[in-house]
Amino acid sequence: MSLRKSLATVGTVAALSLSLAACGGNDAPQASGGGKDCNVGISMPTRSLERWINDGEGLKSKLASAGCTVDLQYADNKTDQQISQIQNQVAGGSKILVVAAIDGAALAPVLAEAKQQDATVIAYDRLINGTEDVDYYATFDNYKVGQLQGQYVEETLKLKDGKGPFNLEAFAGSPDDNNAKFFFSGAWDVLSPYIQKGQLTVPSGKAPKSAAEWASIGIQGWASDKAQAEMDNRLSSFYGGGKKVDVVLSPNDSLAIGIEASLKSAGYKPGTAYPIITGQDADKANVKAILAGEQSMTVWKDTRALGEQVFKMVKSIADGQKPEVNDTKTYDNGKKVVPSYLLVPEVVTKDAVKSKLIDSGFLKSSDVGL
Repeated sequence: MSLRKSLATVGTVAALSLSLAACGGNDAPQASGGGKDCNVGISMPTRSLERWINDGEGLKSKLASAGCTVDLQYADNKTDQQISQIQNQVAGGSKILVVAAIDGAALAPVLAEAKQQDATVIAYDRLINGTEDVDYYATFDNYKVGQLQGQYVEETLKLKDGKGPFNLEAFAGSPDDNNAKFFFSGAWDVLSPYIQKGQLTVPSGKAPKSAAEWASIGIQGWASDKAQAEMDNRLSSFYGGGKKVDVVLSPNDSLAIGIEASLKSAGYKPGTAYPIITGQDADKANVKAILAGEQSMTVWKDTRALGEQVFKMVKSIADGQKPEVNDTKTYDNGKKVVPSYLLVPEVVTKDAVKSKLIDSGFLKSSDVGL
C-alpha cells in the first residue's frame, strides 16, 4: 500500500473514531445491547399535593441532566386525563414510562397500547394492578409505613404495659390507591389486638373488622377537606358530654391537616389532652404542625431517594440492562408479581425535625419557621 493510501486510511479511521466518540460523549443513557432510547414519559397524579410536585420535577431534572428526552405530565387526579396523557406520551415516542397511577386498576388498556409500541413501564410509588404490562415497581416499604404509625401509637400510649382504654378514630387512604391498603394493614396489624382487648375503643364504630375492609373508612383522593368533614361528623355525633379523642390514625399528612383543622374547630388545643395524630410524607405544613404540637409524627419517605432509584432503573433500561430490584414476592398485581425495589421509611417527631429533615437538605429551616 502506498504512503498516500495508508495516510488516507488512518485519517478515515480517526475521523470515524471521533464521530463515534461524539455520539457517546455525554452522560445520557445509551441504547446498547438491546436497550431503548432514553425518551421518558413521566405521569404524576396531581399538583395538589406537595410531594408529587417534588417527585415529578426532581426526576425530570435528573433525567434531563443525563441527556434524556422527558415529558412530565400531571393529571389533576382525573383518571381519564392520565390515560390520555400516557397515550400522547407513547405517540410522542416515549419508550420508557414512569407512572404514578391515580387509579391502579384503570390503566391496563393504555399500558397494553404502550407495550405494543415496545414501551417499558415502571410503576412509581403506586402499584398498577390487573395487567402484565407493568415491568417494574419502585416504592417505599408501604406496609412498614403503617407499621411505624401503629408502633408509635402503641409505644406512646404504653399499650404493651396494659394502659387504656383510649378513644381511637382511624382513617384510611383513597380506595383507588393500592398503597392505602398496605399503609392501613401495617397499622391495623399493630393496633387491632388492642381494640379486641378493650384498651382501644372506637366511639364512632368505624373500626374495620379486618385490614381487608380498610376501604370502608377510606377518604377518596386523599382530600384534606373530606377528612375534615368526616372528622367533624364523628366529633359531633359521637363525642358529646365531654368525651375526648385520644388518638387519630391518619395514614398521611394531607388527611392529618384536615383532621387537625376539625379538632381546632371543636376546641382542641395542643397540650397534655391533645390527641396523638399520625401522618406520612413530611409535608411542610405538617412539619410546622409537628413543631407547634398539633401533630405527633410523620413517616418520612425521602422521595429524593425514590427519584434516584427510578433514575437508575431508567438508565439501566436505556442501557439494555435489567434494573436492580430487591423484592420479587410481595407485590402481586393480580396478573403477575411485579419485580420491585423497596426503600425504607422512617419516623420523624418534633425532636428529629432538624437532624433528619433540615440537616439532610430535604427541607429548609425557613420552610418550617426554624
